Amino acid sequence: MRKIFTLLVAILLSLFYYSCNKDVSSNPIGNQPPYTGLFLYPDSTISKQPSKIHLHWWGDDPDGFVEGYYFSWDGKNWTFTTSNDSLFALKIGAKDTAYTFSVAAVDNEGNGVYDNDIYQNGIHFGPEPFVDLNNNGKWDSGEPFTDIGLIDPSPATQKFPIKNSPPTIQWNSLSLVSKSTFTSFPAMTFGWDASDIDGDETIQQINIALNDTTDPSHFVILDGSVRNVAIRTTDFTNSSPMMDVLIEGSESNIASQKLPGLKFNDYNKFYVQAEDISGAKSKFISWPDSTQKWYVKKPSGKLLIVRDYSLQDNSASFYESEFDSLGLAGKYDEYDLVQNPYPYPNITFLQTMKLFKYIFWYTDNNPSLDLASALTQNYLDAGGKIAFSMQFPQSFDVSQLQNFLPIIPDSTGFSLRVLGNVDVVSDTTSPQYPDLKTTSTAFRVRSFYLTQLGALPIYYYKNGDLPGYTGFMDEQKDVFFISLPLHIMDGNGTVKTLLDKVFIQDFGLTL
Repeated sequence: MRKIFTLLVAILLSLFYYSCNKDVSSNPIGNQPPYTGLFLYPDSTISKQPSKIHLHWWGDDPDGFVEGYYFSWDGKNWTFTTSNDSLFALKIGAKDTAYTFSVAAVDNEGNGVYDNDIYQNGIHFGPEPFVDLNNNGKWDSGEPFTDIGLIDPSPATQKFPIKNSPPTIQWNSLSLVSKSTFTSFPAMTFGWDASDIDGDETIQQINIALNDTTDPSHFVILDGSVRNVAIRTTDFTNSSPMMDVLIEGSESNIASQKLPGLKFNDYNKFYVQAEDISGAKSKFISWPDSTQKWYVKKPSGKLLIVRDYSLQDNSASFYESEFDSLGLAGKYDEYDLVQNPYPYPNITFLQTMKLFKYIFWYTDNNPSLDLASALTQNYLDAGGKIAFSMQFPQSFDVSQLQNFLPIIPDSTGFSLRVLGNVDVVSDTTSPQYPDLKTTSTAFRVRSFYLTQLGALPIYYYKNGDLPGYTGFMDEQKDVFFISLPLHIMDGNGTVKTLLDKVFIQDFGLTL
């Protein structure tokens, strides 16, 4: 009996074991989809974000591993990535907007073949990602691909309210001046740096104004990419003239609007503001700032005396006296390049020069040669006429002079000094120009050989101290040049006669 009982137990246990094994093998657990999580680092809560956000996500697969993720900003177009994070720049179309982000993990249980179309959980994900080795835009046999398995049927989703950030703006270093009161004529250049955390491309327009930011109708509206402008006017008959706006300082790119608000012989302020596509604006910044003043002088006449001279002597009063004696008192202006350097000098000083028909430019041994070389021909092309009394340092690039003087640049005369009481006489071909005599020593003096065409020789050293010519005129009689300071060449009292000959007779300056 005991043996029979033992046998029955063994049979029952065998049947139970068989039954259990049969159930397991006939009802296996299938592949389980992965789970996806999403978070915004470092913030643990979701609030209004700037339009550039850094999102992180992760996935977990209960019976395998995660090989990548699909993400979407509209629930329709999905992008595959193997990364766990990305920085997104979200475009702003209004002051505030909201975006919905979804991400779904993908497991590695693919079907082993390339699929041209992935459709799961009611979502169309498109073809499986692949490496297009032959760049023909389609998968070909042998090209590596990602074998997409199950995709999380419940993608992690988060709505992000996006806060628009207004642009910021500041003056760039080329616009800064050091003087507490800066004086100019009605021509000036301004440059700024503008940026937006939402992307500099979101800056839609730049607003500029003169002296008044309360009336938008007085603004000139520029494209959001503009970063500097020159303003100028040649209307000297109007007490409040309209100003041309030269974008990037270019004569070929002048804004269709003119800028109102300039005050002659008074203090002025220039304002600039950036505005983005949502209408958010930076603050207006002013030039100059509250610690400085900008005085705009109305030109007194057609002549400008440019003082490019740092020595402290009687030169300024000498030239004032000489031009006054020609009947020009109160009919010319002076500008000190050394004490009052312009912002953006190549633009601003050229526009200043063009406000005047005639220029007398005198220097010491350290002239602003770069400016003279770069600007003189442009000034002449605009109809101007100019006379130089210019000295040079011991060493400089002589070829720069050929940009505006009719000389042979690789052949010059040089003397460390020319003493006082030296005769500088006119050439026999130009007897109408008065002889000159030095009254004190000049240092590091140059003379020049002239081109055969386009040059009129006028002055040379009588005693032969230097070869070539120290004074000459171009053929069109638009440029006069002498390589000595005229205020130490009046030993014969003839500088007035020379200035009369050059400016009144040759250039045609009318009183």
